[in-house]
Amino acid sequence: MVGRPPPRSNPGRRALIAPDRFTRFAAIDWSGAKGHRHRGIAVAVCEAGDAAPELVPAPRGVWSRTDVLHWLREQADTPLMVGFDFSFAPPLVERGAYLPGEATPTTARAFWAYVDADCDDADLGAASFLERRRGVHFYLGARDGAKAQFLHLRRCEAAFNATGAGRASTLYDAIGAAQVAKASFAGMRLLYHLGPAVPVWPFDPVPAKGALIVEIYTTVAARAAGLRKGLSKLRDAAALDTALAAFGSRPHAPLTGYDDHATDAIMAAAWLRHVAASPELWHPPALSTEIRRSEGWTFGVL
Repeated sequence: MVGRPPPRSNPGRRALIAPDRFTRFAAIDWSGAKGHRHRGIAVAVCEAGDAAPELVPAPRGVWSRTDVLHWLREQADTPLMVGFDFSFAPPLVERGAYLPGEATPTTARAFWAYVDADCDDADLGAASFLERRRGVHFYLGARDGAKAQFLHLRRCEAAFNATGAGRASTLYDAIGAAQVAKASFAGMRLLYHLGPAVPVWPFDPVPAKGALIVEIYTTVAARAAGLRKGLSKLRDAAALDTALAAFGSRPHAPLTGYDDHATDAIMAAAWLRHVAASPELWHPPALSTEIRRSEGWTFGVL
């Protein structure tokens, strides 16, 4: 999915220089589950070079979303590029509003504040935000009507789907194993609470120093590793090492267990290190000024 950068005359382009200053890379497999601690969260980090990513131990054995927030604040001044596997904003371009009929902001950062102000869920959760709007904006089951009427996409999701490499989910579908809604709205709360401590691409320019957060989609990394559609999950040591080798990484240190969360984070961290300095990935042709402010973009999608 690597393409040619847009011409310099593109009016939607900002002066973003593909960074080669990052020397640490992290991928975070995220969770929107209810409660205070979440076995679905995994954090993997690698340094520049070819050493395999390693899992970061959770402060109290199992990560909470608040633990991740604190960990990010601690990394703010380091040359760390962090990839989060959730969608940073709902679609806006397709229908002109995030939640048509509701007086929502039109920029992502303002929408993060809007979501946070409407939630009192434990540990930065956001399930209540979706539940209060079920059947109007979010699909949570058959009684909400035909799912097809909720399947609205961001421009980056439509661009990924057009590649044939997989199918990105809509943020308005909040049911089923593939849904990303709860995780994404919980993630928006985290980004709001993080504030300016760590810039978030593409809403913010790439900083001259310190950490940076980008949105990733582990399916993009899986395709780059040569994994076929429907076979993207790595559930044993050999499969994980094969994927890592595709990104120039040495084999990983054995894990106590090979669940999707740990292996996705390890694979995605190695992929991020492998592609971070690719100029074309920082300049997707469709990334206009409006999309940059409102919907954002998934790093690695062209």
